[in-house]
Amino acid sequence: MTIDELIAAARGGSLRATGRLLSLVESPRRTEVLDALGGSRPPMVLGVTGPPGAGKSTTVGVLVGAYRARGMRVAVLAVDPSSPYSGGALLGDRIRMAAHINDPDVLIRSVATRGHLGGLAAAVPAAIRVLAALAYDLIVLETVGVGQSEVEVAAIADPTIVILNPGAGDAVQAAKAGLLEVADIVVVNKADRDGADQTVRDLRGETAVPILKLVAAQGEGLSELIDAIDAHHRADDAAHRAARARAQILSLALTRLRAHPDLDRLAEAVASGDDDPYSAAERLFAREP
Repeated sequence: MTIDELIAAARGGSLRATGRLLSLVESPRRTEVLDALGGSRPPMVLGVTGPPGAGKSTTVGVLVGAYRARGMRVAVLAVDPSSPYSGGALLGDRIRMAAHINDPDVLIRSVATRGHLGGLAAAVPAAIRVLAALAYDLIVLETVGVGQSEVEVAAIADPTIVILNPGAGDAVQAAKAGLLEVADIVVVNKADRDGADQTVRDLRGETAVPILKLVAAQGEGLSELIDAIDAHHRADDAAHRAARARAQILSLALTRLRAHPDLDRLAEAVASGDDDPYSAAERLFAREP
């Protein structure tokens, strides 16, 4: 099928065609697909992150149910920043979201970022463009909670929700890992466990963003989380949107610089003392031989 035929089929409800388009925007044909799609209204994008085992996928599952009850079409992009072939966590995502697997208005998709034209900064905005053009109202980005991908998600999503568990020093570890720096909302999941209130108190000493308690598996605290997301959207303005766009551009630019064909040669020259990092950086931007 041609790209135009794939777009027509996807708009007609074909999940297979949608999946093919999402694969194409992770390939060198990205620009061709995006040009064929044309413009679209920006969708609502939620970022969900946190350490492994915090209950991110369970939380995403109940959020999907809540927004489907509002009649919204929802796509979930489960971001794997390590390998396009790793199956464990992403297979788990699908199992925990099994309640939505047969819903034609819910798409669940793994996005493998390493090896796909520069990682999350490059892969995810293109996928969002595709899904927006196919009339998805809400896109949820779920990431593993470690590394640069969280900073990049914060540049794309609004809000970014950080999921933590009671006790076990999660609040302190999250602060050390920089997770709290990207959080717009912090959720203490599994809040029926001992230590939940103490974790909330610890977090209040680390961040000024809203901190909520949730038992995702039972849906307890879900309405408060939805209210906090809605309130965050109402508080959004042009300055915040421009800041996110600026962060996306800088992240993508950095990704492209890392792949610059002269970077290794310039690094060797600086390491050997034949050049200095200031001059090398100027050459990198100027693309001088």
